[in-house]
Amino acid sequence: MNMIEAINSGLDNMMARDDNVVVMGEDVGYFGGVFRATAGLQEKHGKTRCFDTPISECGIIGVAVGMAAYGMRPVPEIQFADYIYPGLDQLVSEAARLRYRSAAEFTSAITVRSPFGGGIFGGQTHSQSPESMFTHVCGLKTVIPSTPYDAKGLLISAIEDNDPVMFFEPKRIYNGPFTGYYDKPVEPWSKFEASQVPEDYYKIPLGKANIVRAGEAVTILTYGTMVHVANAVVEAHGVDAEVIDLRTLVPLDIETIEESVKKTGRCMIIHEATRTSGFGAELSALVQERCFYHLEAPIERVTGFDTPYPHSLEWAYFPGPVRIGEALDKIVGELTS
Repeated sequence: MNMIEAINSGLDNMMARDDNVVVMGEDVGYFGGVFRATAGLQEKHGKTRCFDTPISECGIIGVAVGMAAYGMRPVPEIQFADYIYPGLDQLVSEAARLRYRSAAEFTSAITVRSPFGGGIFGGQTHSQSPESMFTHVCGLKTVIPSTPYDAKGLLISAIEDNDPVMFFEPKRIYNGPFTGYYDKPVEPWSKFEASQVPEDYYKIPLGKANIVRAGEAVTILTYGTMVHVANAVVEAHGVDAEVIDLRTLVPLDIETIEESVKKTGRCMIIHEATRTSGFGAELSALVQERCFYHLEAPIERVTGFDTPYPHSLEWAYFPGPVRIGEALDKIVGELTS
């Protein structure tokens, strides 16, 4: 499966297992979603289980909060993460606070799916990475898969979780991993082991990172599309790096991070979102607090710039091989080949 098919399979599995799971959003029903992630679900499960909504993100999230308070498990789709902002009040003030405010009498078992990130020439209104906003909100969990296998397993865990989960899908890797070398052809997921996705139910626990590449020279912390970019650049530079796919930002697998940085003595953080107050800043603070006496070099961050996502200069903004390579040379120096 590619990532779209894996997400569709995860939704299908959960809708078949639990009648309380409903899929809702703009064009998710008859049309099957703008990226086809919900294709066939309305035909299979009915119009009351997979249905279209008006173009109102505030309304979509608000209705989902009400459904969840009654014991349902809605999975609203926000068509692009750039359009999630009208629903922020409902997410922050209602969904994230409901369990606390009601002394656990009510929960908000909502999984908000949304494609995010750039690399597709979507410009400033279709390429944003707003994940750090939600990691700041106590009561929300934030999940970002990097492979089809992880996407399905993490999505099922998110839907079964009794707290609201932000499930961001890197749209650049829906159909295949992206190395950051934009002038090279993209290979489909079918050529990679991570596309071997069981059709049946399985889960990947939230809060458990994945060490996708073991190494001794430097720890690279990243997620989503940038996992594949980091791997490609590390291979090209011949660096013995340990690449960690965080999978979930909240809850964060700090134990795996700490163990790795204490082993390597160096840490690089890569994400596509803007630099200031990006999640990389939190990661940097945590590594500094927990691993200070083990660090042999300053922590490096390679991120997007503090500007709107440019259309014509997309590859200058995107944290690609050139900028990651320069950071690698800086942090490991003589260890590069």
